[in-house]
Amino acid sequence: MIHTNHNFGALIGSRICHDLISPVGAISNGLELMGLAGTQSGPEMDLVANSAAHANARLRFFRVAFGLSSDAQNVTAHEIRDILGNIYNAKLACLWQIDEPLPRRLVQAAFLALLCGEQAAPYGGVMMVNNSDDALVITVTGERLSPNEDHWLWLTGAGPGDLDNLPAAQVQFALLPYLLAELGRNAAVSTEGPVTLRI
Repeated sequence: MIHTNHNFGALIGSRICHDLISPVGAISNGLELMGLAGTQSGPEMDLVANSAAHANARLRFFRVAFGLSSDAQNVTAHEIRDILGNIYNAKLACLWQIDEPLPRRLVQAAFLALLCGEQAAPYGGVMMVNNSDDALVITVTGERLSPNEDHWLWLTGAGPGDLDNLPAAQVQFALLPYLLAELGRNAAVSTEGPVTLRI
């Protein structure tokens, strides 16, 4: 008998991140030890070190966004800002304006929403996350915002077409509505002026 589990995708995400985080961390530690041993730094070493640090940060982010999570787990504002601070930079900044800890599943929804926000600001900008009236509000500002209207409509269930043909780079637009439904929340979207997503 074949058993189905709607959490298979999250389990796969958790397994991949779990298996990759150790070797990527080992690369960073190895580079640090080489520096302590007197190995001369240069552009090549800097490139490897920066790439390893970025890979480690992305894995931590993806572990929350795509991995298995539970409402029993909370994530502190300090941990969230630490993860986001290593992902977003001067070109595309992210300001987490919430100070209290949040359930991990809600943070997962926020991280998926930030991945949606990235798509709206290909030339950079600022993504801000606030808590307003028991909802998370993600606001994306920038000089040349270009949200794909079809993708953003999928978040509210009004998107055209079949999600089976969704490109891998846009998978967050398919995953977020399912997670919000499990959390008993809905998405409200505005793409006029600043892009706003309320979840």
